[in-house]
Order: sequence, then C-alpha cells, then structure tokens
Amino acid sequence: MSDQTQSTLDLAQAARLLRLATYASVATAIVLIAAKLAAALLTGSVSVLASLVDSMMDAAASIINLLAVHYSLQPPDRDHRFGHGKAEPLAGLVQAAFIAGSAVFLILQAVDRLLNPRPLSDAVVGVGVLVFAIAATALLLLFQRRVIHYTQSTAIRADALHYATDLLTNGATIVALGLAMLGWTTMDPLFAIGIALYILYSAGHIGYESIQLLMDRELPVEIHARITEIARQHPQVRGVHDIRTRRSGQTYFVQMHLMLDDQIPLVEAHRIADEVEASILAAFPNADILIHEDPSTELPPTPLPN
Repeated sequence: MSDQTQSTLDLAQAARLLRLATYASVATAIVLIAAKLAAALLTGSVSVLASLVDSMMDAAASIINLLAVHYSLQPPDRDHRFGHGKAEPLAGLVQAAFIAGSAVFLILQAVDRLLNPRPLSDAVVGVGVLVFAIAATALLLLFQRRVIHYTQSTAIRADALHYATDLLTNGATIVALGLAMLGWTTMDPLFAIGIALYILYSAGHIGYESIQLLMDRELPVEIHARITEIARQHPQVRGVHDIRTRRSGQTYFVQMHLMLDDQIPLVEAHRIADEVEASILAAFPNADILIHEDPSTELPPTPLPN
C-alpha cells in the first residue's frame, strides 16, 4: 500500500470501515449457513457438508473478529498505554485454530464417506445454493479488500482469507456434485479432502502472520525506508540510526535517533525533532513516534543484522 493511500484515511474513518467490515462478515456468514444447511440436508453430499462446516467456522471467526476489532479500536488507557491493537493478531490466532479444526473434521467426514459411500439426492438444489453462496461471498470479498487496502487490518485480512477459501470450497463442491451426478460418486469425498488440505494451509498462513505481529516484527521494508528518507530530508539532520518499527492494530510505532550538530541548544534540537515527527505523520497519520536526539560527533551503534 502506498503512503498516499494511507494518508487518505484518519483513524476515525479506518475504525468506521473496520466495524462495517465485521458486521458485513457476520451477516454474510449467517445467511450462508442457513442456505448450506438446507442444501446439505437435501443432497446428503459430504462436499456440501464440508462447505457448510467451513461457513460455520467462518461465522464463529467473524464474531470473534467483530469483538476483537471493537476492542482493538478502544483508545489507550491506564493499563494499556500502547492501546489495544494486539487484539487483532490474537483474533487471527483464534481464527487459525478454528480453521484448522474445521479442516480436520472435514477430512474425517470425507474418509468415512469413502469407506461408506452413499448416493446423492437433489444435487441440482445443492448447486443452486452454492452459486448463491459464491455470489454473496464475492460481494463481501470486494468490500473486505477495500477495507484491507485502506486499513491493512490483520483481523480483516484473516477473515477475507476465510472467504477466499470459501469461494474455492464452493466452486470445488459444484464440480464434485456435477461429477457425482455423472456417476463419479467417489469424487465428492475426494474433493472434500482436497478442500480440507487447502483450508489447513490457509490456517497456517494466518497463524504465522498473527505470530509475527505479536512478536513485533518490523514494518515492511518500503515503509521503513520511507520513514528513514523523510527523517534525512530535514536540512539540519546529519544522520539517522537505530530506527525501530512495529505495528499494533491501526497504529505504527516508530522509534529513531537523529544526529544533530553538537552545539545547537536543546530547544533547537527539540524543534528539529518536532518537525521531523510532523513530516512522518504527514505520510503516516496513524504513527506513534518517539525521537531521541544525538550529537553528530557520536558514532552510531553497529546496526543489527538483517
């Protein structure tokens, strides 16, 4: 995401988009559960059951997301001076666990159906329901992608990954039902196993990203470089070192050392730091910045390895 895109939204606008995304996600999941439950009962398809279970996990994860995003948007308080942004990657970890659990359940159901095959019924109804599910999911994803573009929310990104997986699940289920209608009944559980393995992969990806954020991974290289460039552009800054960055919810935390002329008064050093901070905030309005001023004759410490 470009700096220009980031600067178009303030925290209040980002909060509004995040809340709308969580409400839309929960509402979509509930509608899809109702539709797929009816289809699973009518068809007896394990692939449709797989898609239903996936939607149930989506609903549970979306509700967790709603609560986590609401909590993460709360302002800092006496006990949480850095805010509540870590609620988002925590929600991501919970979602990863839900997704992994659903995948294991699907594999067990599919193996049972391979060992004990049963004919499908009303497959055309199942296909119709899944086409509706694909349309509803695609609309939600379009909105979620827009929210992610502006907010870079970990929780919404994880939720969108759910629903992207859901598109694949629904499409594969339609193919499985079609093949089953042509007499290839074993393709139904085999497709369900393939879907489950992809869901497991998605769970691992979400879990990894969440853990990295909880461990205060540095911001992306391009953002780190842009912050460094902005600081060095000030005419009275002689050097920049020890830049540390991390993200918590919608807030970027930035720490840096500015090297300034040795003899300037403290009040002047403070003014320069304020001007650098203002320049960074112009590009990243969601940043929380801490600057330390060093004399330019002091050698900066050896940088950490990449």
